[in-house]
Amino acid sequence: MKQINDVVLRTATKAAAVIILTFSVSLFISGHHRPGGGFIGGLAFVAAIVLLFLVYDIESIRKNIPIDFKIIAGVGVLTSVFTGVAGMIMGKPFLTQAFGHVNLPIFGETEVASAVLFDIGVALTVIGTSLTIITSIGDDR
Repeated sequence: MKQINDVVLRTATKAAAVIILTFSVSLFISGHHRPGGGFIGGLAFVAAIVLLFLVYDIESIRKNIPIDFKIIAGVGVLTSVFTGVAGMIMGKPFLTQAFGHVNLPIFGETEVASAVLFDIGVALTVIGTSLTIITSIGDDR
């Protein structure tokens, strides 16, 4: 196979992947008070990884990210379920949210909510499931 000089493509992809990953974190964080959250933040994260899969090959990326995405999906589902069950343990309905305020050194008065744990579970589930499907489809084995 002929080696193609794709320095510009690879450099632009690295920059784009960093921008997309930063945007996915922003979408995740904004989901508590504005549109966004775990689902769309997870999908944006997957988009950045898929971009890397397309420019580099899947095996190269898998060597650099040696994570079993099925385990990530399982951890995400368990996190979301346990967040919901926590309300039941306290005698409240499933997925009852608890929240409060803490004073953080740099950020000052900050709201902390159990919904963030649920969103983390959703994001991990979306990331793990999507990347498992994509790598399964893209496998040459």
